[in-house]
Amino acid sequence: MLELKKPVVIIGTGLAGYNLAREWRKLDNETPLVMISRDSGRSYSKPMLSTGFQKSKTDADLTMADAGTMAEQLNASIHTFQEVEAIDVASKAISVDGTTIEYRDLVLATGSSPIPLPFENSAFERTFAINDLEQYATFRSEIREGQTVLIVGGGLIGCEYANDLNLAGYNVTLIEREQRLLSTLVHPEISLALLDHFESRGIDVHLGTTVESLEASDRVIAHCHNINLTGDIVLSAIGVRAETSLAHNSGVVINRGIVVNRALETSVPNVYALGDCAEVEGHLLYYIMPLMLCARALAKTLSGQRTEVSYPAMPVTIKTTEYPIVSQLPKSPEGSWQVTHSESGIAALCHNQEGELVGYCLSGSEIIQRAALTKQIGPTLA
Repeated sequence: MLELKKPVVIIGTGLAGYNLAREWRKLDNETPLVMISRDSGRSYSKPMLSTGFQKSKTDADLTMADAGTMAEQLNASIHTFQEVEAIDVASKAISVDGTTIEYRDLVLATGSSPIPLPFENSAFERTFAINDLEQYATFRSEIREGQTVLIVGGGLIGCEYANDLNLAGYNVTLIEREQRLLSTLVHPEISLALLDHFESRGIDVHLGTTVESLEASDRVIAHCHNINLTGDIVLSAIGVRAETSLAHNSGVVINRGIVVNRALETSVPNVYALGDCAEVEGHLLYYIMPLMLCARALAKTLSGQRTEVSYPAMPVTIKTTEYPIVSQLPKSPEGSWQVTHSESGIAALCHNQEGELVGYCLSGSEIIQRAALTKQIGPTLA
């Protein structure tokens, strides 16, 4: 009797899970593939979520393929709306809704979750976060024309949605506890230029403002340390954190994310991780490029050719579409910045003591320099 091959099992059907499956199927179309999704398993591009409102896109419009279509394309068995209850690393098996599935290799692509708001919130029924297609659909079903959206958080997520919702015709009030927008991502002069752009668009921005509580009344009241602000609906954009609970409960080592080496191997044999949940050699990066690089490397490893991932310079694109920004901050705060202003943009370049380019931040029309500058910067993970 022929022994049935044990499958590769991928937990998660976001960009990490599906891109890994696509890359691996280019190399191996015979080994069984099982994918577990806690939601509908629809394939979509997550970066498109924060430009969907200005384009009047529903969640259906953003869907590229449903789970059934993906199962056919990937020659896979995709289980939707199911939670993995436990991983038995000794037996190399997972428990899913009372069923045991053995695996040859297991990949954790569990993604990230929005950080809960850290204060009292009696307006929780009008408070939302958007980190996946289902959350996008929920928020879109609740927001109404002419409403004011209170966005808590002025980092990448908050600024992208402020831009998107404003262009879609909603009133936007943006609340940020730091003294500038995108405080950890861009040069201060570009933060200021983005603020000017937002205010010229009618976005009400409150910097250095900490929300202490949200109160449900006829409208939502944001009680801040220095002012009270009102709106109709709240979008929480204070950040995300790696989803590590399943790994932790299974004895897999975690830190800020699931700890993996450059071959995406966890502390447990035959268990790997990639995407938002994975901390690769100390790097926890919630962006698309590292995810794609990890998917290609891990696909080779799962096919029998152990491959370590390398990260080149990876600038971050902030999709404030009417005032686009690209940023590659230096690894070290040491360095000398040179800032030049053009009629429609800013170029901030950082050089070390040897005169080498170690970082940059571009806005507006200056983003045309991105490719040329990126080539001059050393790798993030060589």
